[in-house]
Amino acid sequence: MVVLDATIVNVALPEIQVSLGFSTSSLSWVISAYALVFGGLLLLGARAGDLLGRRTTFLAGIAVFTAGSVAGGLAGSSGLLLAARAAQGAGAAFAAPAALALLTTLFPEGRERLRAIGYYTAVSIGGSAVGLVAGGMLVQWASWRWVMFVNAPIGIALLAVAALTLPSSERVRGHFDLAGAMTSTLGMAGLVYGLTQAGTQGWTDPTTVSSLVLGAALLVGFVVVERRAESPITPLRLFRHRDRLFAYVARLLLVAAMFGMFFFLTQFLQDVLGYSPFASGLAFLPLTVCLFLSSQTSARLAGRVPQRALLVAGFTSSALGLLWISHLSAASGYASVLGPLVLVGLGNGLAFVPLTALALSGVEPRDAGAASGLVNVTQQVGSALGLAVLVTVYDAVAGTGTTAGADTFIAGTDRAFLVSSLLLVVTIVMSAIVLRTRREVAADDLDLELDLELAASESAV
Repeated sequence: MVVLDATIVNVALPEIQVSLGFSTSSLSWVISAYALVFGGLLLLGARAGDLLGRRTTFLAGIAVFTAGSVAGGLAGSSGLLLAARAAQGAGAAFAAPAALALLTTLFPEGRERLRAIGYYTAVSIGGSAVGLVAGGMLVQWASWRWVMFVNAPIGIALLAVAALTLPSSERVRGHFDLAGAMTSTLGMAGLVYGLTQAGTQGWTDPTTVSSLVLGAALLVGFVVVERRAESPITPLRLFRHRDRLFAYVARLLLVAAMFGMFFFLTQFLQDVLGYSPFASGLAFLPLTVCLFLSSQTSARLAGRVPQRALLVAGFTSSALGLLWISHLSAASGYASVLGPLVLVGLGNGLAFVPLTALALSGVEPRDAGAASGLVNVTQQVGSALGLAVLVTVYDAVAGTGTTAGADTFIAGTDRAFLVSSLLLVVTIVMSAIVLRTRREVAADDLDLELDLELAASESAV
């Protein structure tokens, strides 16, 4: 539901603008209000799950998200809709990390967790494509308001099922780090807003620069605060694990590449091929199907095939798909898009399962919420960063401030797709250099066991 909402609103923007009187410049806030609050509160929401209980936090987040959805559907003015979107973002910031943290505590490390992560991956990434289809259907056959209302029955059903089936989770002893909460929330909001502005106003825009500088400064302050805090929102020990740190960075780059693909390919399908919003959403279904099948295959292979091999195969498939689609022309039809979508879907499914597993591997139960929050943070920052960078690449070719013709538009999107593929080349190189082999992992585990035995013997003496 949270992932679905990130894309389902996009196709309804023209009707929302006419209905509620948004200006062209203010319309982007329908997307930004959700993204800013979601990104800003993620680390706080993640830690809330550890301290208040993940079941409680998940239910509260879904309730707030559902209430915001109903309020958005009933909104009679632009201000009320933006407030409702902010409420949705707040609910998502608490529900999303709690959901992933529940997965880590309900399923022990091994095949069961990998299978659960496979389904989680398929729903998370496939939800973006489903959102495009659902949004097109609702706008074409009902009203933009149903883009909001559709979450109400889903949310109510989810609350009922979760309340009956989810076990109560233990609370971690500690208290809320107020200074960490303030610096992380404002820092993340500044960073996400600055990246969003960069995608529309450019990197030299004063608001962009000031937001990025302020956000970065606050996040540096956040790190300083967390190093001294007794009960930090994000324990810095989570970053000491080499494979886990790789998983965060690689996920950010992969999401950046994928978000740019959705953004530009949707415009190509509608503006160049003349597809309706509904038809353009359907065009992404091969990607969704391949991603679902591939993620399940990846989960089954993860215990038998080295994670590095799965990641390299997944990144390579997605990179080849993006490289293929960077050769579009005005004469290209859907056949030129179908092959790349299949490769990208297969690659994403293979890669996201081990990436998620690595990000959560070896995490102590008390840190499960914080670790899950970081997974969601990398996705949120990755989407904003990807859009900002790839729009800049597009503008360098197609120009800014003008409506590009088909040839110019395609030239710009081709360059953006090429850069997206290069982002994934970076992840391939990182996989080969940074990730530990099975032998290295076994050696590190043996060293840890010896250290523990030595410590135990010394304490006994």
